[in-house]
Amino acid sequence: MLGLAPDAARVFLPFVALIGLYVSWTDLRGMRIPNASVLLLAGVFVVLGPFVLPLDIYGPRLLHLVAILVLGFALSVMGVMGAGDAKFLAAAAPFVALADLRLMFMLLAATMLAAFVTHRVIKRTPLRRLAPDWESWRRDKDFPMGTALSTALTLYVALAAFS
Repeated sequence: MLGLAPDAARVFLPFVALIGLYVSWTDLRGMRIPNASVLLLAGVFVVLGPFVLPLDIYGPRLLHLVAILVLGFALSVMGVMGAGDAKFLAAAAPFVALADLRLMFMLLAATMLAAFVTHRVIKRTPLRRLAPDWESWRRDKDFPMGTALSTALTLYVALAAFS
């Protein structure tokens, strides 16, 4: 059993999945994660969380958002990650139970590898013509991490929902 209760995960899942798809698409298309999508993801937790989580769990999870936002900002300033990635991680943090960090890191590693390989392979095949104007095709050193981040979060919430 995961740290995110199945009932809560089932409520969060449709929102997390839809926002995640949008984040993936915008990051692939323009190498940007819009602030509105990050605020919407955080808003889903802030608004729905008190209805599906006990308050003694909900409150500390909001602190996850603040802690990851501060850490992400520092990493962004140092050039380790993009600002959109840092903000997305902060908005995603409240959904993840501390007890599930190991699983989350495994999901993130797997989605990063899968997204990177898939992106680089498609970039060099005729499939690229399906979206010829995507900015992510033109960047050799940058990678649209929003795809991996949103996929990892969606998979985590889905695993919790159906556990």
